[in-house]
Amino acid sequence: MADFSHVDCWIFDLDNTLYHPDCDLFGQIDVRMGAYIQRLLDCDADAARVVQKRYFHEHGTTLAGLMRHHGVEPGDFLDYVHDIDLSVVKADPDMRAALLRLPGRRMVFTNGDASYAWRVLDRLGIADIFDELHDIIACDYVPKPAQYAYDSLVRLRAVKPDKALFVEDMAQNLRPAKAMGMMTVWINNGSERGDHDVDHAWIDEEISHIGHWLNQITEKTT
Repeated sequence: MADFSHVDCWIFDLDNTLYHPDCDLFGQIDVRMGAYIQRLLDCDADAARVVQKRYFHEHGTTLAGLMRHHGVEPGDFLDYVHDIDLSVVKADPDMRAALLRLPGRRMVFTNGDASYAWRVLDRLGIADIFDELHDIIACDYVPKPAQYAYDSLVRLRAVKPDKALFVEDMAQNLRPAKAMGMMTVWINNGSERGDHDVDHAWIDEEISHIGHWLNQITEKTT
């Protein structure tokens, strides 16, 4: 196991990282994205899905593509697609206890918006223990893995990369963090999608379950 004794800023992705992919919140969001695009472009479900996935792969998020090509107002889109049932997300007392044992700041860095993120964190029973949340709005709607998103995180949250650690389920989102000097942890839990290869050169540690890992490392850092 890597040495985390120097870390004083613990940064976590939200979706499929702080909760398990089995919750499938993206499944609900995916349906609502499709419905939004159908209404926006007056097209059928198949055509909407082609647009949705193309924009995701070309721009990092479907929203970024819709903003660029169709002038979509981001707040309207985010409110609509995140109006989902969060009852599938359950509180995790063990993860809460382990997070509380981490020395230093605890932060969420997400391509979602703050309103949605805080609701999910509340369902997990950990909203009150995170010091800060850096969302897609704070990134000027430029999503991970674009360098701009990481630069805004470091600048606005006064993060020192050489003393920070970033945990993500999407391995490609770890590359910029590693290049900036952060320690990186990939939670390989089956949520990784896309046709890119995973390069372990930008991954310091690979894990499968965040709760188990947190309990292991907090035994060593406290």
